[in-house]
Order: sequence, then C-alpha cells, then structure tokens
Amino acid sequence: MPELPEVETTRRGLAPHLEGHRVRSARVRQHRLRWPVDKGFARRISGAKILRLERRAKYLLMHTDRGCAIWHLGMSGSLRLVGPECAAEKHDHIDWQLDSGLVLRYRDPRRFGALLWTGGEPAEHELLAHLGPEPLSGDFHGDYLFSASRGRRQAVKALIMDGRIVVGVGNIYASEALFLAGIRPDKAAGSISRARYLRLAEAIKEVLARAIEQGGTTLRDFIGGDGQPGYFAQQLNVYGRAGQPCPGCGRAIRDLILAQRNTFFCSRCQR
Repeated sequence: MPELPEVETTRRGLAPHLEGHRVRSARVRQHRLRWPVDKGFARRISGAKILRLERRAKYLLMHTDRGCAIWHLGMSGSLRLVGPECAAEKHDHIDWQLDSGLVLRYRDPRRFGALLWTGGEPAEHELLAHLGPEPLSGDFHGDYLFSASRGRRQAVKALIMDGRIVVGVGNIYASEALFLAGIRPDKAAGSISRARYLRLAEAIKEVLARAIEQGGTTLRDFIGGDGQPGYFAQQLNVYGRAGQPCPGCGRAIRDLILAQRNTFFCSRCQR
C-alpha cells in the first residue's frame, strides 16, 4: 500500500499543478469507498480555489478557500493528472475538472481509500487529532522514542508502526529502518537502550528521506502524482527478500509474522 514516501511523492508531484487553481466541477462515480463520500461533495468543491497541499502522516490535505479535502490512498489508490480527453476507466472513481484544463483523477481498484471534507481545522479532525509527530520533523528523535518505549513489552516494530507514537512508518520502512539500526523487529521495545533508539530514529529518517528522494516504492499498482512510478524498491535490504542473502553478512534473510504483518530481518546483523 502507499506509505508516507509515496504520499509525499504524490503531494510534490501534484502541488505545482493544483495550488492556485480552481476546481470548475467535480464528479463522484463511486461514493462507496472506505468511508462513504458525502453526497454533496461535488457541489461543495465546485468553484473552490486550491490554496495549498500538505501531508499529515499518510493523509493528503488539499486546503481550499472553502475547507479542506482529506484524501487517503488506502491499499491501491492513486491521484494523477490527466487530460480532459482521457476517458475514465472502471476503477476511476472521482474526477476534479480544473481551470487549467487538466483533470485530477482518483483511481482505487480496492476502494479502501477515502475522500473526506472538513470546514474546520484539519488537525482537529478525528482521524488526525491523536497522531504522533512526523518522523522527519524535529519533534521526532531518539530520546523521544526511548521515553515512549519505557515499560512497553510490545515488539519494537509494532511501536514504531503505531501512529500515536510516530506517523507514517509503515511495514516496509519499519523493516528497513530496523535493519539499518541493527535491531531485531521482535525485540521488546522497553528493553532497548537509549543509544540504540538514537540510532533507530536516525535510521527511520534516513530510510524515509531516501525513499522520498527516489519517488517512493513501486509495489502493486501505485503511481505517483506525476504519473511516474517510484524506484526505492530496487534498494530494499530485507523487505520481501526472505531466503535471499543479507547484504551485510550473507546469511539468509528470515521472515516472521508480527501483529499480522510480514516482517523481514537478518538474525546475525540484528540483535
């Protein structure tokens, strides 16, 4: 599914083409997404001016002069810009016709994504109000992680994937960051030292920043906002590589299930 780097890639790809433009009209072909799209959404957004695009965790926030549209790409969703002559296909559920002549199109074969609306402060929306700090911000660091982990018996991978602790560290990047930090994903969060959390926080920042720089990870059918796929999948060290040699020591990468998610690690390099 699209994770933080893919959503940030989408934001960066779309922003130059959306900010400052108006939505001439909108069409919702399929209201039944993860949460039903408001029946009055097309009327509400038509004529609105898009002021800026932001990302919060894995949510894309499109601020307008009327309110804020909150997008979530779910498991298979994508936002892209197409020409008006581009006919909608089976899984193209939402179109925004822009004053530039382009169409912002939402495609979602599995329909696990969402389009919500708020006229208030987006940070106070029920989906966003209880989220932890952004992993690439100054509020996220090793001392913060160390403090948050005290007394916790849960696996460290589950800790860093908890959106109340830190947002946007999904399954792929959690596995990769733990490999770089040399920490087993199933190690009890409360048993890990401050020094190792300092390294883990830096590894999370490094992995996410590199993925954003390279356009996100191409898995399944994700397409970035500029229509180009991501390329970070070519540089994954452990994720999806069970049985293959570890790039650090050569031992076979192992996999296990943690919190119902596939997890990949090296039993020699990660302790």
